[in-house]
Amino acid sequence: MSLLELIAAADERGLAASAVACLDRCLPQPLDGADPDPLRPLWAGCADASVWPDRLAEVRAALDAAADEQGAAPRIRKLLDEAPVDRAAPGLREWADACSLLALEVHLGPATASAAGAETVRRCREDDLDGAGPLPAGELRRQIRILELLAETAGSSAAGAGLRQVLDVSAEGQRVLRAAVSRRARGRGQGPEPAGDRGPAPAADHAG
Repeated sequence: MSLLELIAAADERGLAASAVACLDRCLPQPLDGADPDPLRPLWAGCADASVWPDRLAEVRAALDAAADEQGAAPRIRKLLDEAPVDRAAPGLREWADACSLLALEVHLGPATASAAGAETVRRCREDDLDGAGPLPAGELRRQIRILELLAETAGSSAAGAGLRQVLDVSAEGQRVLRAAVSRRARGRGQGPEPAGDRGPAPAADHAG
C-alpha cells in the first residue's frame, strides 16, 4: 500500500503514533539543558486513548515554555496546538496527514520553498521518488514502515511491542535527519556540528 493509502486505512492508534513519530523526527537538536525528548509523554497517549488529552496538554505546555525557534520547532508547536484533544475525533486523520507532510518537507530541506520542491513532496506522497534524493526517499520508506508496523499489531497482544518498534525506527530517522541538518549548516558556513549529535554523519539514508 502507498503512504496515502496507509494513512487512509489506519486506526486511531496508528494515526496518533505515526503522527507523533513524524513530529519527533523533526525536532531540532535540543539546546543545552533542554529536554532531549519533549514529546515522550504523548507516546503514552498513543498506547492509551484515555490519557491522550492530559499528555497532549503536558507536551504543549512544555514546548511553549521552551520557546525554541530552531528549525521546524515553531511548525511542530503549531501542529500540536491543532492536534485533536479527543484521540477519536474525526480530525485525527487530517492531523496525522499534516504531520506526515511536515516530515517530508523537513527532509527535503530548503528546496521545499520552491515550486519544484513542493512538487517533489507531492510526488513522494504518491510514491513517485524520481529525483527526490536519499533523505526524503528514506523518510517516505520510514513512514510506510511505521504505519505497516502499527497496522500489523493493531488490537493484538503485540500492540506494546509494535509501539516500541516504531520508537526505534523513528529514533534512527531522527539521528539521520539531525546529521543531515548539521551538514547543511556546515555547508552554509554556520558553524560546526551541534554538540550532542550522535555519531558521524551517514553517507546516505539506508532506513527502510
